[in-house]
Amino acid sequence: MSVFSILEVVATLSGIGCVYLQTRERIEAWPLGILSVLISSFIFFHSRLYSDLLLHIIYVFLNVYGWYNWSSRQRESIPAQILVFNYKNMFLAGTAVITLCIILGYTMGRFTNADLYYLDAFTTSGSLVAQYLLARKVIQNWLLWIVVDVVAIPLYIYKGLYFFALLFFIYLVLCAYGYYQWNKGLKNCGDGN
Repeated sequence: MSVFSILEVVATLSGIGCVYLQTRERIEAWPLGILSVLISSFIFFHSRLYSDLLLHIIYVFLNVYGWYNWSSRQRESIPAQILVFNYKNMFLAGTAVITLCIILGYTMGRFTNADLYYLDAFTTSGSLVAQYLLARKVIQNWLLWIVVDVVAIPLYIYKGLYFFALLFFIYLVLCAYGYYQWNKGLKNCGDGN
């Protein structure tokens, strides 16, 4: 097994642990997320998926923000409240994804040797917005993550990153579970607003 495969396995396992703990609203998710994205950054650099590389560098900061945000909003052992975006805010989030995708895809296609730059840019822009929503603890983050995962899985298979493809399949399952769990939590405590 090569060093890249070992690193891919470590990134995969820490990423799975991170997302699972996030579905359970556990603060401990964030340090695992930081480990996963640091290793993934290295792998994406060597795979010439530069939009994913940029995304994972930003993820480091978003994971720190999420860790801080969830910690500061938590009261004793009660997790921070789940938020629900209205249609206007979701439209704005969708517009942000599309705008970032166009700008990033064009930039990577024009100025780098990136592969599949618009698909890579979509997974990157969708992931950035979804991660921000997750850090804010907005329930719709899970829906956006599901869309990103559905696009990312064949992209990683095509690039031969089979552990990452498996990781994103597991993320897909965990995101559906996370949406179900958080939705159940909203119903148990009212409307979530």
